[in-house]
Amino acid sequence: MRIIARLNVGGPAHHVSILSGRLDPTRYETLLFAGRLGSGEGSFEHLPAHHGAEVRYIDGLGPELEPRQDIRALVSLACAMRRFRPHIVHTHTAKAGTLGRIAARAALGPRPIVVHTYHGHVLSGYFGPVKTRAFRAIERVLASMSDQLIGVSRATVDDLVAMRIAPRSRFTVIPVGLDLDDFLDVEPSAGDAFRREVGATEDDLLALFVGRLAPIKRLDVLLEGVAIARREGAPLRLAVVGDGELRAELEAKARALHLGGAVTFCGFRTDLTSTVAAADVAVLSSDNEGTPVALIEAAAAARPAVSTRVGGVADIVRADTGILVAAGDSQELARALVRIWQNPAARSRMGDAGRAHVRDAFSAQRLVRDIDDLYMRLLTAPQGG
Repeated sequence: MRIIARLNVGGPAHHVSILSGRLDPTRYETLLFAGRLGSGEGSFEHLPAHHGAEVRYIDGLGPELEPRQDIRALVSLACAMRRFRPHIVHTHTAKAGTLGRIAARAALGPRPIVVHTYHGHVLSGYFGPVKTRAFRAIERVLASMSDQLIGVSRATVDDLVAMRIAPRSRFTVIPVGLDLDDFLDVEPSAGDAFRREVGATEDDLLALFVGRLAPIKRLDVLLEGVAIARREGAPLRLAVVGDGELRAELEAKARALHLGGAVTFCGFRTDLTSTVAAADVAVLSSDNEGTPVALIEAAAAARPAVSTRVGGVADIVRADTGILVAAGDSQELARALVRIWQNPAARSRMGDAGRAHVRDAFSAQRLVRDIDDLYMRLLTAPQGG
């Protein structure tokens, strides 16, 4: 039984859909449970069917914290567990991890093996100090109720250990896995229409951001970096693919920085393969990340990256595949973009190295194999072992 808060645009939806649909059906019977999307979120609710997974929706399991709805979702999950009687309950994302792990303890019958995956965390940088301390305390209790904890990057595990969520011995690192074939095989000409759409000429350097327009992504820093790089002579354009609560504010900031037509806010897109093919460089300016899917997909399409050095980004962006900069530093971000513009040969080498790196390290096949190995180890371990 796999549980996630919702199937919004992002890496976790890919992750759970692949695992729910691709584990060997002769050895695993899998049900995926998910809540509904939050207001204004882009949907990946089509992904489970694409991968052959069976999904059931639970009212109240979505991202909002609403006590009455949360209790309703908890009861629904416990009842589903009593009917399905899973050997393994595997939860993903914070709210689903909370309700799913409590439900696994509350359900009658033999207790299932409980696994939780951290696709990043919200235990620093998201809330004020009081709420952060409370969430960390809750997470420590939930970790003690889990048989296995997974982090999608070593940096994520390092953070959680430093916060004393659980000792390192309780964690294993299993990176995300994705279907990358469309990006690996994309032709450069596939991006021609998108470049025309955003006004990028052959001589322009087109930077691409893909993600939520949320505070943690620090698009304000990215816009400042683009403005600085353009003042230094780089013919730089930025395409922002995604939507969110900060869109109007960011559009106003772009105007205030006199970026004019150099920045295009594109909203959510479904043609990501051709969108990535149009770009010369992928950019990310977040203060915190798990393992960003957008950078993996860009690398698969042989696009280098300029990104902040946060979370699991360094697992994707190495010295030979892009440039890492300090979080919150628009000047350093601008310098990296100028370097990328000034050296097309290095840009090409970085792209090729990135494609070679992610082809195996972040494949769906590797993810399924790693999870299967983990499940077999847990299922065959002596009770209490």
